[in-house]
Amino acid sequence: MMRVKICGITNLEDALHAVKAGADALGFVFYEKSPRYITPEEAKEIIAQLPPFVERVGLFVEMSASEVNNISQEVGISLAQIHFEVDDAYLDSLSVKSLPVVRAKCADDLLCYHDRYRLVDAYCQAYGGSGKRLNIEWFEGVDCSKIILAGGLSPENVAEVKPYGFYGVDVSSGTEASKGKKDPQKVEAFIRYAKSL
Repeated sequence: MMRVKICGITNLEDALHAVKAGADALGFVFYEKSPRYITPEEAKEIIAQLPPFVERVGLFVEMSASEVNNISQEVGISLAQIHFEVDDAYLDSLSVKSLPVVRAKCADDLLCYHDRYRLVDAYCQAYGGSGKRLNIEWFEGVDCSKIILAGGLSPENVAEVKPYGFYGVDVSSGTEASKGKKDPQKVEAFIRYAKSL
C-alpha cells in the first residue's frame, strides 16, 4: 500500500485531521520564502501534540547539515527532506534520517540517489508546492520501490500513479483550500484514493 505524506502543514487542526484521515507523514516547510513556511517553534508545538507512529518530516532548503541537525533535534523532526543538491557525505552527516529530493528535468534524473529512498518532484525555480506534474511515462521500467512521487498530485489523479509501485506519494497544493490551509475533504479524498487497492 502506498504511503501518503501531506506536506505544507501550518496549523494543528490540519495536522490532526490529516493523521485521522490516514496520513503516514506530515511535512513542515522550514523555508522562509515559501507561502507554507512554518517557524521551528510553531512546528514544535504541533509535533508535541501528534499521536505516535506519524513520520514528522522537515523540508529544508540551502541549510548546512548542522542547521538541519539542530532544528530537527529541537523540533522533533524524524526525517529531513533535503530540497537542494547535496552529496552523499552531506546526507551521511545528518543526525536524522534523510530524504533527498530529485527535481527532475528529464528521465535520466530519476537515477540520482538511486540506492536511497528519495522524493522525485517536477523541476521548477521555486522549491516545492508548485503543482507542476512530472511526465509519468519517465517511470516506465524504473524500479519505483524507493521513490516517493511529488508534483501536481491531487485527489483526481493520484490513482493513475498506482501501477508504478511507488513507495509513497507527497501532496501539498493538491489538498489546499488556500496556500498553507488544507481542505479537509480534499485531504480525505486524496488519502482514500492513494490507499485504496
